[in-house]
Amino acid sequence: MARSFGRAAASYDNAAHLQRAVCRQLLSQAAGEQTPKTILDLGSGTGYGSELLRKRFPQAAIIALDLAEGMLRYARDRRPVADCHIAADAEQLPLADNSVDLVFSSLALQWCYRLPQLFSELKRVLADGGRCLVSTLGPGTLSELKHSWAQVDGGVHVNRFLPLDEWQGAAFDSGLPGDVEREQRVLHFDDVRQLMRELKNIGAHNVNRDAGRGLSGREKLRRLAEAYEERRSPAGLPASYEVIYLRLAKGAGKGVGLPPGNAELQLGTRAAGPPRGN
Repeated sequence: MARSFGRAAASYDNAAHLQRAVCRQLLSQAAGEQTPKTILDLGSGTGYGSELLRKRFPQAAIIALDLAEGMLRYARDRRPVADCHIAADAEQLPLADNSVDLVFSSLALQWCYRLPQLFSELKRVLADGGRCLVSTLGPGTLSELKHSWAQVDGGVHVNRFLPLDEWQGAAFDSGLPGDVEREQRVLHFDDVRQLMRELKNIGAHNVNRDAGRGLSGREKLRRLAEAYEERRSPAGLPASYEVIYLRLAKGAGKGVGLPPGNAELQLGTRAAGPPRGN
């Protein structure tokens, strides 16, 4: 994952329409928050979120942390707003206990699959009363691509993402109560190649990819395109994203937070990015 996203650093911003929209939406949920002294931008990427956080909390110390050193180098060169940049794994944070007032993570933690370990680390580094704002992706993401590939072969061609109840349960069990929200966003593309190219440009092409290469690979892509065409709408070929938002707090006290199975869910549809992928 680090190599994939590191290679995509230069092309990421031009393709990250959805990522920027979700980042702005997540930051809007910080309205009314007390000014944090220290913010962890977890999965900071090219620094877009760090830049928004700096404008929202100009006096805070911002730690930009990402698994991909290439992303961090890009952020230091193009968006030097964070106070420090750290290359590290979200499941093994090189930060002191109780040292962060706000953890902000937008569309980065979907690549973590050991949720108990992840939330244990988030709770450890958060100060008492600290907040955690997270956006991630659910299994409904790229469902059209997944179903179209299923008409071609039985391989795993689309990344797997964990469902909302696993995120909610792991957060609750770790002692980080809060609430969740879910929405659907849809992008449209002229053709399958444009979609695949955008996924590659943001570094999110399938890490479990086992599709054939060479002539057989081109044949599979032709068949994929034919299968996907059945889903075309007047706006183009749809690509759906299931976005999950978590608003969590450490030491929030009695009456704050929702136990597993009782999350506050809102399902809507938002158009993110320019129509038809242009």
